[in-house]
Amino acid sequence: MLVQRLGAPSDFDPLLERVRDARVVMIGESTHGSYDYYRLREQLTRRLIAECGFSFVAVEGDWPDCDRVHRSVTGAPGGAPDPQTALEGFERWPTWMWANAEVARFCRWMRAWNLERPEDQRAGFHGLDVYSLWESMQAIFDYLGEEDPTSLEAAQDAYRCFEPYGKRVEEYGAASRFVSARCEEEVVRLLARTREQALSDGPDRFSAWQNAEVVAGAERYYRAMVAGGPDSWNIRDTHMQDTLDRLLDRYGPDARGIVWAHNTHVGDARATDMTADGMINIGQLARERHGDDAVALIGFGSYRGTAIAAPRWGSPAEAMIVPPAREGSVERRLHELMPERAVLVFGGDDQPGWVTGIADHRAIGVVYDPSFESWGNYVPTRLGERYDAFIWCDETTALHPLPVPAVSGEMETYPAGV
Repeated sequence: MLVQRLGAPSDFDPLLERVRDARVVMIGESTHGSYDYYRLREQLTRRLIAECGFSFVAVEGDWPDCDRVHRSVTGAPGGAPDPQTALEGFERWPTWMWANAEVARFCRWMRAWNLERPEDQRAGFHGLDVYSLWESMQAIFDYLGEEDPTSLEAAQDAYRCFEPYGKRVEEYGAASRFVSARCEEEVVRLLARTREQALSDGPDRFSAWQNAEVVAGAERYYRAMVAGGPDSWNIRDTHMQDTLDRLLDRYGPDARGIVWAHNTHVGDARATDMTADGMINIGQLARERHGDDAVALIGFGSYRGTAIAAPRWGSPAEAMIVPPAREGSVERRLHELMPERAVLVFGGDDQPGWVTGIADHRAIGVVYDPSFESWGNYVPTRLGERYDAFIWCDETTALHPLPVPAVSGEMETYPAGV
């Protein structure tokens, strides 16, 4: 195991040596609301793009919202001249995950970097998640209305099937348990038509296909969610990994992708108690599909500080105090052993027992109650198996959300809010 104190972007050199040949680098976070994680992740990602030739960043966000950011950072027709304008269009709660000053700064850098290069060499910005059923449906209507009016009927059939449930599509999942309310046939028909269209080249065709995949994934997700258990979580993470693989195919045989998501998605589930609960995640799926050598999983953690989160689902965000990590946790051990900021690169025969053994590892979602620290908010983890590397910040500060209006989003599955 290698330990490097972090102070400047150049201190990532040992980590870059470890991951520069990977096809996929996944960079996690133990909260969605810590400035330090976003800032350090930005520094590492800049170097992966500029020095190692990575093709795109794919985040735990909705495809339609992120597509507007993508158009801005790549200078595509119709894209906003300032990426912050696109980020301010994020309305689904929790908006602060991506509509924040830290992401705006990174996306401005991406745009400046891209505009100095030919269009086919520009790095993209994409969303992996499954929640944007209505937004994706509208995007399909807009596309088909201009490009293929004859296929509108399939989209209209799917829309009419979901329409009785309004924006609360989880009600569709509940109804499908008791009556013949399933929209599966209509969605499959819509997906088939847009896949057929996407066989022709063009970014708009690919985006329409991806929006149809979101609609199909959302239909499965909400049907599974009401039944409880791990199925809805697994559908969501499988959809995110499938989206990542489609992006790799889209960018070409030499494409390489960077993923930004919570540790609970990024860190290999097989090194946690998630496996006992029947859960998988994108870190596990990426290793299984592409091979361990082609995938680098990087986690984040801290001992204490502040973070943006909300006390209840859909409530306003606030800066919360993150108390010192509990006794016996990964974070307590790193607080005792590590400098204020460090990067740990795992591997070799000299790994200490606390890297290979099981210890509690903190996971803070968008919904957070610090008083639960004594019995919740932790995932038993074998750190050196869950990640290939780990970035440590002893104390964090809250990130800076943009002042955007928020609408309540769909409920997420366990682990809550990640």
